Amino acid sequence: MPTTMDRRSLLSRAALGATGLIAATSLGSLAPEAAFGATNQYADPGQPDPNFAEGLITGRNGDLLQAQGSDGRLHRIQLTGSTSVWKLHPTTIDQAKIGDGLYARGVLLPDGILAAEAIWVNIVNLTVAITSISRSGVGFDHHGQKVVGHVRTGTTAAVYNGTPAVSDLSMLEVGRHAQVIGAWRPGTNEIDIATIYTSN
Repeated sequence: MPTTMDRRSLLSRAALGATGLIAATSLGSLAPEAAFGATNQYADPGQPDPNFAEGLITGRNGDLLQAQGSDGRLHRIQLTGSTSVWKLHPTTIDQAKIGDGLYARGVLLPDGILAAEAIWVNIVNLTVAITSISRSGVGFDHHGQKVVGHVRTGTTAAVYNGTPAVSDLSMLEVGRHAQVIGAWRPGTNEIDIATIYTSN
């Protein structure tokens, strides 16, 4: 893993030469679980991680995204040739829309812009109870709120008792508790399911 200085130098050069080409990053995992990983070890205790941004996308000017954080902070996020983008699966930033939510990890540059290594669009991580199961979806209760989960063929997977992820959802049971990672459909109570973690 490159050092912070190496990453800053690499991403600074990439930001200056950004072309909008989105490629897989060599600096870290794009797996959705990585969006919820430990905060940057270089963040000051009690302070927001300077190398992380979250919020709703409010604008885009070429390779520069603007987002308003849930804490009211405004973020400027620079896409580079090594930025990876996830929206249920690896994709390009053209799939991100105004009003979408995002998490971004990267390196904060001296001008206050975050040079992004990875961006996760509309990602959610929910603890739920399973309320219904059908071929096309799974119903959830998330702290008293109904959530409709859509099964996406070729994408949706389940992890049972920590075993490797499989596409077979037949071992899910109504009433069981689970953790669900997926992509929220803005303006709705619906998500597209990436992975369901459960214990049987």
